[in-house]
Amino acid sequence: QVQLVESGGGLVQAGGSLRVSCANSGRTFSASAMGWFRQAPGKEREFVAGITPDGYTSVYEDSVKGRFTVSRDNRKNMLYLQMNSLKPEDTARYYCAAPPVYSAYIGTRSYEYTYWGQGTQVTVSS
Repeated sequence: QVQLVESGGGLVQAGGSLRVSCANSGRTFSASAMGWFRQAPGKEREFVAGITPDGYTSVYEDSVKGRFTVSRDNRKNMLYLQMNSLKPEDTARYYCAAPPVYSAYIGTRSYEYTYWGQGTQVTVSS
């Protein structure tokens, strides 16, 4: 059974930093690209960042470029999102996601992912 479990969210002041993590089990983590998405109240879920299986290539949504860094530890089956210079508009529930097939392709649309965690809330105060 595939399980994705996020952790590390919380309340932080604008300009601060947080790292959210995602523990993966039930699938071969090292064999597929992974993604981070977020969803704010009343808004659609949006792509934040993605990373290839080997961790060497990543892509970011424009508003987080230069502030967020996605990484992974394939030995520990862990996915991370380091968030710096946080802004109130980054407030959302953050989800990690895995695609249905093992591939290096980084999807940026939510329908390209099959497995989702329960999410972790990130709140940035002004």
